Amino acid sequence: MPDIPKLTHPWFVAVWPGMGHVALNAGVYLLAKLGMTAVAEFESGELFDVTQVEVKDGVIQPARRPRNRFFVWTDPDKRHDLVVFLGEAQPPVGKFPFCRQVIEYARELGVERVITFAAMATDMRPEHPSRVFGAATDEDGVAELRRLDVTILEEGHIGGLNGVLLGAAAASGLRGNCFLGEMPQVFAQVPFPKASLAILEAFTMLTGVELDLDELAEQARAVEEQLGELLARVEDQYERPSEEGEGEADEDEGGEDFSGDEEEAESESGPAHEGIGYRYEGPDEPVSQTSVQRIEELFSRAATDRTKAFELKRELDRLGLFKRYEDRFLDLFKHTD
Repeated sequence: MPDIPKLTHPWFVAVWPGMGHVALNAGVYLLAKLGMTAVAEFESGELFDVTQVEVKDGVIQPARRPRNRFFVWTDPDKRHDLVVFLGEAQPPVGKFPFCRQVIEYARELGVERVITFAAMATDMRPEHPSRVFGAATDEDGVAELRRLDVTILEEGHIGGLNGVLLGAAAASGLRGNCFLGEMPQVFAQVPFPKASLAILEAFTMLTGVELDLDELAEQARAVEEQLGELLARVEDQYERPSEEGEGEADEDEGGEDFSGDEEEAESESGPAHEGIGYRYEGPDEPVSQTSVQRIEELFSRAATDRTKAFELKRELDRLGLFKRYEDRFLDLFKHTD
C-alpha cells in the first residue's frame, strides 16, 4: 500500500467512468479547479483482466491493467482536506473485496466521510434542470441531504462500485453518501455535463468547498443546446409521416448517430451502455493534424496551469479521445517537487 500523507479531517470522493461521463467529469473538474496532486496508485492485483491492447503507428503497445489513482487537496481553511479516488474501470469480479481494500486505505488516511458520484438516467429532456438524487449510510446523512434539497432515493439500488463502496464504508463504520446527477436516458452514451454541474453544486454546499463552476456551466449550456437541437430534429423526423398522412420515412433518413464505442461496464443506476463521447473524428479514423495541434497546445497550457486542465478534458470529450489520452492527462496532476 502507498505512503500515507498527513491530512486534516479528510473526506473521500470516489469516481469511475459511467453513463454520460457524469461522475468522471465531476471528479476531473475537482482535480483541475482545486489543483489537486496525485499521491498514490492502488495496485489491484489480478482483479482486472486485459481485454485489448493499444496500437500506435502500427506498433502494439505493452498490455496494462486499468489504473486506480489517489489525488489530494489541502484545505487552506483547515476544515476538511479532500482525497479523490479515480478508477479507470470497475473490476468484473471481486467488487466487494476491492472496495474493502480501498476503504481500508481511506481509514488509514483518517477519512471521516466517503462520497461517490453517479448518474441517474430518466426520461428528462436536455433543457430541463438536472435533479440530484441522493442516499446516505445513516438517517442523519439522509436528513442532511434533505436540507440540501437533494431528492432522496427512497427505494431501489445503486449498481457498481458507486454503491458497493458505500456499503463497504458503512460496514467499516464510516459515514457516506452518494450524489446521483439526473441525465436523459436517450443520451446515455453522450457526455452530459449538466448532471456533473448539479452534483458539484450539491457537493460544494455539503462540504463548504469554494469552487468556480463557471467553466462547467458554460459546457453544460453548450451541450444542452446541441442535444436539444438533435432531439428536435429526431422528433420532427418521426412526426412528419403522420402529419403528411401518406408515405413512409426514407430508411436512409433520420437522426445523427451518437452511439460511440460501447464499453462493458456497470451502470451507476441501472442497466445501460456507456460511450466515450462525441465522435467528430470517427472511432477508427486517424486524428486530424489540426486536432492533434490543438490537443498539444492545451496540454502545454495545462502543464503550467492545472486550472486549464478541464478545458483540455472538454476538448478530448468533444473529439471522443479522452480514453486515448487518459494516462497523459492524469499525469498532469503528479507532484512536481
